Amino acid sequence: MADGGQRRAYIGSFTAAGGPGIVTAAVDPDSGALTLLTGVDGLTDPSYLALAPDGRTLYAVSETADGAVAAFRVDGDVPRPLGTPVRVGGGPTHLAVHAGHVLTADYGSGSVTVVPLRPDGGLVPAATTFRHSGSGPYAPRQQGPHAHQVQADPSGRWIVSVDLGTDSVRVCALKEGGLVPHREVPLRPGSGPRHLAFHPEGSYAYVVGELRPAVTVCHWDAEDGVLRPLTETPVLPGAPAGDAYPSGVVVSPDGRFVWTATRGEDVLSVLAVDGEDLRLTATVPCGGHWPRALTASDGLLYVANERSGDVTWFTVDPSTGRPHRSGAVRVTAASCVVLG
Repeated sequence: MADGGQRRAYIGSFTAAGGPGIVTAAVDPDSGALTLLTGVDGLTDPSYLALAPDGRTLYAVSETADGAVAAFRVDGDVPRPLGTPVRVGGGPTHLAVHAGHVLTADYGSGSVTVVPLRPDGGLVPAATTFRHSGSGPYAPRQQGPHAHQVQADPSGRWIVSVDLGTDSVRVCALKEGGLVPHREVPLRPGSGPRHLAFHPEGSYAYVVGELRPAVTVCHWDAEDGVLRPLTETPVLPGAPAGDAYPSGVVVSPDGRFVWTATRGEDVLSVLAVDGEDLRLTATVPCGGHWPRALTASDGLLYVANERSGDVTWFTVDPSTGRPHRSGAVRVTAASCVVLG
């Protein structure tokens, strides 16, 4: 949140595709509408962003073959670089901030990198790397590991990383600046798990597959760090007409709905939570083309539509979970939205 209590959104984009870098937007307190303010273009392909818990520092991956993470101070409308970027694994696609560290999921090198933080939020160039291993049955995409997402579980005790290449989720402990493997959880072969979202109550997790358009419901035991797959639910009502690559998955703050985005089909799917099951209740157009990431907040959904170059926001019907398009702003090659 910027000085004066005005809420801000931060939008990542692919500069290699003409994107403006990191864009700051004002968030209307009543409607949630975005008004673009300024951009920072000094980092190549800042495709995914994350805010520090105090909201004063923004972190961004540089999704390049070499791979890097950068820190920015965001106490005003223009993010200011905080030190120099730190090298991580190749092709980082996601990052998270936890317990005085930034963790990146490095798709290209199939690893998770842990970068310690200084007291002021800056990055310490003393990264450690935890490399995944394995493969999957779909040779074009699964010849080796491809870590796609990393985050802490709701209890803060465990780090989970989702690997598209190995069809699995890894659970680790963060100790002395490095990751200690706890267990690897296999999912359906060829599903290509991409992202995971926890239920607000902390007992369930939802894993969306990129190679198979479905969500796997898992039970999560935070005490023992055990993820147990239970059921699968398709995110489309029938066979796709062409490309169908799910991307983002988020859970409503009240835990009643799960939303996913599917590229190619260019739809948002609404899944009602029914205990250990999910039920697909609706699909709606995403407002653009190639929805890469979803963000949920205060009865709204924000969608970064990469190939149409826009961020679209939707008002959510609280009784049905169905999103209704409310507006959009142009951001070339938009890839994610983070709310401050």
